[in-house]
Amino acid sequence: MAMTQAEIDNFLLGVHLARVATVRPDGRPHVVPVWYLWKEGRFYFETARKAVKANNLRNNPHIAITVDVTAGGLRLKYVILEGQATLIEDNNMARQIAERIYSRYVGVEGLQTPTVQEMLDADIVIVQLIPTKFITMDQLAPTPLSVV
Repeated sequence: MAMTQAEIDNFLLGVHLARVATVRPDGRPHVVPVWYLWKEGRFYFETARKAVKANNLRNNPHIAITVDVTAGGLRLKYVILEGQATLIEDNNMARQIAERIYSRYVGVEGLQTPTVQEMLDADIVIVQLIPTKFITMDQLAPTPLSVV
């Protein structure tokens, strides 16, 4: 069953792992898991300035992102977002957005840990996607039994 925009928004506000697919210069796909932030119709994640995915997006901004959960078998729920990404390379803005992303996963207290501080102090950029296409499925909702 497809999802409404409100259902998509609600699902993406959950704390899930996203899988990001970019295209290498030779045409091969590159897929990596990331933490993310969904805010006002925009999808954000951070990456190292020189990471493969950042370099791929500089060369070709097309991106696909999958966020999904499963309860086993065909009981699953997912949102696939597609479009062209832009990079936010301003250091101050990147750090502010990264703090919001990280706090979703480790909490405000977790932002003070040495590992997270090291991640925030790294040379990062933010990838922003305003999706142009959504593909969704929700097979987690219970379905009524049919009587034959």
